[in-house]
Amino acid sequence: MDKKILGVAIGMAVVIAIAAGVFSVDDAPISEVTSQKTNEKIGLVINSPNQSVTLQELDEIYSTASESGIGRSNVYIFWNLIEPERGEYNWQYSDALMSFNQKNDLKVTLYFSIINGETLGPFPNWIGKPPIQSLNEDRVVSILDAILSRYHIVDTVILAGETESQFRYYEQNIPPYKELFTGIYDKIKEKHPDVKIGNAFALHQVLNKDLQNIVTDLDVGDFVAFTYSPVDTVGDMVKTPQQAKEELQEIIDLTGDKKAAIFEISWSTSDFVGGNEDSQTEFLEKSFEFYAENESELEFFTWYRQNDKPDGTCSFEAQEIGEDKLTVGGSGFGSSEHVIERLNHYVCNAGLFDDNGNPKPGWNEFKNQIQMLN
Repeated sequence: MDKKILGVAIGMAVVIAIAAGVFSVDDAPISEVTSQKTNEKIGLVINSPNQSVTLQELDEIYSTASESGIGRSNVYIFWNLIEPERGEYNWQYSDALMSFNQKNDLKVTLYFSIINGETLGPFPNWIGKPPIQSLNEDRVVSILDAILSRYHIVDTVILAGETESQFRYYEQNIPPYKELFTGIYDKIKEKHPDVKIGNAFALHQVLNKDLQNIVTDLDVGDFVAFTYSPVDTVGDMVKTPQQAKEELQEIIDLTGDKKAAIFEISWSTSDFVGGNEDSQTEFLEKSFEFYAENESELEFFTWYRQNDKPDGTCSFEAQEIGEDKLTVGGSGFGSSEHVIERLNHYVCNAGLFDDNGNPKPGWNEFKNQIQMLN
């Protein structure tokens, strides 16, 4: 779900790095790995309900998530944090996150943002702020190769997120981006032939703003991924669960002969934006109906997020992405106080557990649906 999830992931990762020190994935506490049956196509974004988290707490959060039968999760790695100096890597927080995915036998969908909605990057300071046309292809290949060589559990990569927001007013930049994507894709495939690469689009924004042509113009790579929220352009939940399922069906037509993927799908329980626990539970049922009906056309299907966060802690006012900042510009909603307020309420209450750690009815529905598939 655009920048919303990204800021949460960064914040959690930074805290983990401080708590863990140098925490090599090879030294991670790999105790018993669950032997239950899992589904590698079904994922969950695993997050902490708190602003800070210890390794023990995160271990428990991952264990709870894996008990559902999921087989993958998303990990968000930003270039400016992983390679702050050219050729010098900081693996602390990514090692910690990857170790818990490895321990719980989860495949990883890697979000690595060349495009992050209206924002490019975030790039390290030593690169500057190059436009799409000037971004060095070999530098992108080098950092991606380093990540994929270190973390073999990564089997899919999202190279650009909310891609429609980047090109909405600049369609003339689509051809140079396609050329850049193809160059990166070909070189990474030579080194990591089993890793699949694609771009992600916000389906609700594509439909709300008639941007289908941007999706079809950028149907490159191994799959076309989507995020989805049942909202209008100001962030209010305006769809019934059945209507939302019907909108999901649009991705099958949009992707043509490519496989589709659900990178982040969500339903908030915040009554401030029109959600509640009953409708979340019903949408979980409907979304898994969609998955079952279209399984052969889908690369993966990941639910956006495990845990709520306390109201007021999902802040999107900042205008840059960094260790404790993120941009709201690429969210496709605009940046008015009215919209930001709704975005905050939506995201803080989009989990399957409340911020006190209590499961919502949707958590049992999520587990039951996966068990039926398995």
